[in-house]
Amino acid sequence: MAAHVSHAGRAPSREHLDWPFLAQEHRELAHALDAFVAAGGLGEIDHQDADAATRSLVGRLGGAGFLRHCVPAAHGGASEAIDSRALCVIRETLAYHDGLADFAFAMQGLGTGAVSLAASEELKARILPKIARGELISAFALTEPDAGSDVAAMAAAARRDGDDYVLEGEKIFISNGGIADVYTVFARTGEAPGTRGISAFVVFADTPGFTVAERIETIAPHPLARIRFEGVRVPASHLLGAPGEGFKIAMRTLDIFRPSVAAAALGFARRALDEAVVHARSRKMFGATLADLPTAQSTLGEMATAIDAASLLTLRTAWRRDVQKLPTTREAAMAKLTATENAQWVIDQALQLFGGRGVRVGEITERLYREIRALRIYEGATEVQKLIIGRAVTASPPSPIQNGA
Repeated sequence: MAAHVSHAGRAPSREHLDWPFLAQEHRELAHALDAFVAAGGLGEIDHQDADAATRSLVGRLGGAGFLRHCVPAAHGGASEAIDSRALCVIRETLAYHDGLADFAFAMQGLGTGAVSLAASEELKARILPKIARGELISAFALTEPDAGSDVAAMAAAARRDGDDYVLEGEKIFISNGGIADVYTVFARTGEAPGTRGISAFVVFADTPGFTVAERIETIAPHPLARIRFEGVRVPASHLLGAPGEGFKIAMRTLDIFRPSVAAAALGFARRALDEAVVHARSRKMFGATLADLPTAQSTLGEMATAIDAASLLTLRTAWRRDVQKLPTTREAAMAKLTATENAQWVIDQALQLFGGRGVRVGEITERLYREIRALRIYEGATEVQKLIIGRAVTASPPSPIQNGA
């Protein structure tokens, strides 16, 4: 595995920026990102030390002002409310260059999205400006050893004790676990059965009783951990929203950021297509180039179509939320499902076009192949997205049949 990676070379296509879902400020943001990366703004990313690399990337992205898109303007953000289209533009661009850069940005938003939505003004003022500047690192602690897609099976619990809640339990596969300064934690408080009895809290990493139980290694290295809460006393003022509203807050947070997961997948897919085209044009075979062969042209055409189809769904979702101010649970699920599955297929096709070279450690196709896989699982697995869409479709009344139809 390549230890140090620089990203001052290739830049993504920007043709889709002219689609009507985006505004001029999003095009300007994309060009600012391109200039930042071209100038070496991401630095040398050491994938063998993901903790240090993530800290460095958060600092660099904060210093350049890009993390301001993770918080609302009232607390140092770039826009009055978090803009989903801006998140998509940034994540797609960063993922095109490096998965860890995308991860560092994404977790600043996801980790404190619930704070932006439901924290007290005092807590917002304490946390969000530092998130925007890259001075704090955040995490979103929902998943447990026996409660992944089935959130209702959550076992972590918080009981009220005077002015505090006492938190007990474990969370697993927590991104930024072990390096985060502040965690959004979900725990059962017992107001009602199932998901209606879950509440959300802000827990700082230096709180007594909070420990990192295990660091977890994955095929695409990034900070990941199992964390433990043993008698952790959390002030009642750190409760987000009302008791029992945690699941609703978690779903609202995921709805905001889920389209950006699709955008990150598109960044990986666009890079795979670009690399495949460059390779096909230069690879000599059968007295021509790979790009001259009808089979390769057919594959590249399917790859480009799969990317555009997913991009349309992704930007439609973000536009619907930002501009129309409409619910996007179904649309976000469609975007994430299609973009992550299509990206996996596109990257696999790129690797196939590269042949044996494509699986060599250090090749861009090898890295993309590892980086895309987790996106089909986190923030709602593919199977969960299908259920969300199916339930929405069956819950909607059928359109009336017009006379003469």
